[in-house]
Amino acid sequence: MKLQDWKNKSDLCHARASKRTKLFQNKHLRTQKTKTMNSLDLGNLAEVQFCFPSVNNSCLRKERPMPIVYTMYVFIICSIVMTMLGNMAVIISITHFKQLHSPTNFLTLSMATTDLLVSCVVMPFSMIRSIDSCWYFGDIFCKVHSCCDIMLCTTSIFHLCFISVDRYYAVCDPLHYVTKITMPVIEFFLVISWTVPMFFAFGLVFSGLNEVGTEDFIAAIDCTGLCVLIFNKLWGVLAPVISFFIPGTVMVGIYIHIFTVARKHAKQVGTGPRTKQADSETRMKVTSKTESKATKTLSMVMGVFVVCWLPFFVLTILDPFIDFTTPEDLSNVFLWLAYANSTFNPIIYGMFYPWFRNALRMIVTGRIFSPDSSTLSLFPAHS
Repeated sequence: MKLQDWKNKSDLCHARASKRTKLFQNKHLRTQKTKTMNSLDLGNLAEVQFCFPSVNNSCLRKERPMPIVYTMYVFIICSIVMTMLGNMAVIISITHFKQLHSPTNFLTLSMATTDLLVSCVVMPFSMIRSIDSCWYFGDIFCKVHSCCDIMLCTTSIFHLCFISVDRYYAVCDPLHYVTKITMPVIEFFLVISWTVPMFFAFGLVFSGLNEVGTEDFIAAIDCTGLCVLIFNKLWGVLAPVISFFIPGTVMVGIYIHIFTVARKHAKQVGTGPRTKQADSETRMKVTSKTESKATKTLSMVMGVFVVCWLPFFVLTILDPFIDFTTPEDLSNVFLWLAYANSTFNPIIYGMFYPWFRNALRMIVTGRIFSPDSSTLSLFPAHS
């Protein structure tokens, strides 16, 4: 009997300890709003800013000095406008000038359309949420916005991947490039680039698979004016792998191979038969210029892509494993760094080409409105 009593007391102690542990965990999951409200006295309550002051369960609004708020709005609005104008210039150039109606440019056109939609549909609402920490547009639009965010950003990355495939055949297999990169192939690339991200984004968010296992945390942080996309540990890994690491690995691998082949071709040109000293010097200059341009362009492409997207997706993977303790401002910095890739895309993939600079000049000067402007040549008369 004494042994049995000892076991009963032991079980009771374990039960009490387990209960204390659960109470501690629930307390740990409280939001910043709850912590702040519990620490406020009646004298300071009026100074707190809420997203919806007339709602009892309103989220707290982020308190920032007004100069910082104005600076953030100006900087982000300028980024959004630059993204819109840059991608609109690419779209107008390719659609208006018949000389640019090629399979490759249609892929670039689709990517510019994607990045334009990011600047119109995603970035303005994310700007308000990032600065105020409030969502004023309702729960349904919160889900739609999250779906568009995932879909369009993933679509943009897929376009970058397929553009690298196009560049691979152009540099590494130029003799068969015209027969391999045809309109049906480009159409297949476009279908994959749009449909896969669309089904992935809307299917994941509206099914709620990304939230399975995080219900307690979501209930603890829930308040009116909250719009966050929570990933559990499984989808915190799968989503970045699907959206970034698979197409990103393909893209970086292809560009490294392109760079290697381009350098080899440049050396072959430089070491070809030489009959005159002038020819030798000319070849050396052309070789050096070609290699330098290839190095600069490919380094820019890979560098901007990795710098913009890698921090965001690494954080997406780590956040569920550190109990969602990432500072909100750090998450916003990485988010807007990722959005910036849509700003840089038209610069990298457009302004490095002479035809785009010529088209932009015609758009700015108004020559695009002249009769038969669509048939004008945008390429230099000499190579």
